[in-house]
Amino acid sequence: MARDYRSDIDNLRHTFIQIASVKNPEELKNNIDTLTEQSLAPDLWDDPAKAQALTSKLSYAQAELKKLRDAQGQIEDLEALLEMAEEENRVDEGSAAELYEDLDVELDNLSKTLDELHIQTLLSGKYDSRDAVVTIRSGAGGVDAADWAQMLQRMYLRWAERHDFDTKVLNTSYAEEAGIKSTTFEVHAPYAYGTLSVEAGTHRLVRISPFDNQGRRQTSFAAVEVIPLIEQTDHIDIPDTDIRVDVFRSSGPGGQSVNTTDSAVRITHIPTGLVVSMQDEKSQIQNRAAAMRVLQSRLLLMKQEEEAREKKELAGDIKASWGDQMRSYVLHPYQMVKDLRTGYESGNTDNVFDGDIDGFIDAGIRWKATGERVNDE
Repeated sequence: MARDYRSDIDNLRHTFIQIASVKNPEELKNNIDTLTEQSLAPDLWDDPAKAQALTSKLSYAQAELKKLRDAQGQIEDLEALLEMAEEENRVDEGSAAELYEDLDVELDNLSKTLDELHIQTLLSGKYDSRDAVVTIRSGAGGVDAADWAQMLQRMYLRWAERHDFDTKVLNTSYAEEAGIKSTTFEVHAPYAYGTLSVEAGTHRLVRISPFDNQGRRQTSFAAVEVIPLIEQTDHIDIPDTDIRVDVFRSSGPGGQSVNTTDSAVRITHIPTGLVVSMQDEKSQIQNRAAAMRVLQSRLLLMKQEEEAREKKELAGDIKASWGDQMRSYVLHPYQMVKDLRTGYESGNTDNVFDGDIDGFIDAGIRWKATGERVNDE
């Protein structure tokens, strides 16, 4: 059946209008003007962290506005290209074929671009636009679980690298034989928290264990926690009387005096029992600051979750939350990664472990926002 190009273009225009109504190009333009004015302040770089955050917001806003304007222009170009193809087709069907091929390519490219923009419109949570703090902990499965936790760390860091997102490893606790007990790292990118929040949960790996001399199949688990990075405006006050600070010598791979001084810091939040350890910075002061930042982020998330629970109780919402196992990665007897919430799956496990997880994330965002599974009719 011949492709209905005009209908396809009309559908893309309708999708664009919906996206623009959420993203609001005019508001984006005003925001860019404000950020640009702030970026010209002579004392901007007196506070490097604040300056970096501001310039990142400006760069992201400019890129978003460009995407919207480019998409609008592409729709207009497609309409012009279709008119040319139809006119040429009336004269010479053979020469029009190449124009229709170009239309196919451009329509598919624009459809993909608008799909990505639509996914972003679903990230409307209070903290979705924030940077993310990701913690991975090994679970049941012994040495295999520790190795699995390290595999997951690499997978997410490679995902960030594919998107040119900055990352910073804050703390890694190494297991005795292989792998890691836990790791915490930051992902610095607009909407990093909203994007990665759908990755939170228990991840299961099934494979022939490389640590079993009898070559038996092993199932191991690792937990992924994702929290938003706090900002100065959050005002999460933590009295000194509410925390206990312990210092100790760093463990794991050394270098530049990391393992020769008591620079590692462990902060215990006494009221909640939350414990945060940091060791990857060079000084005790830096590690304490990083630990306090993560502790504040976790307390902020706890506050958000408590508010959400209260809202659900008031609304009578009794829907179950995510189960303990949200995704399975099977390497034996077949190869398949499947998300048990969304139904999204991939048979290319090598690519997934190398950070190709956008399909899982996009499906997770859709599922979280609408309850839609990939195999729903």
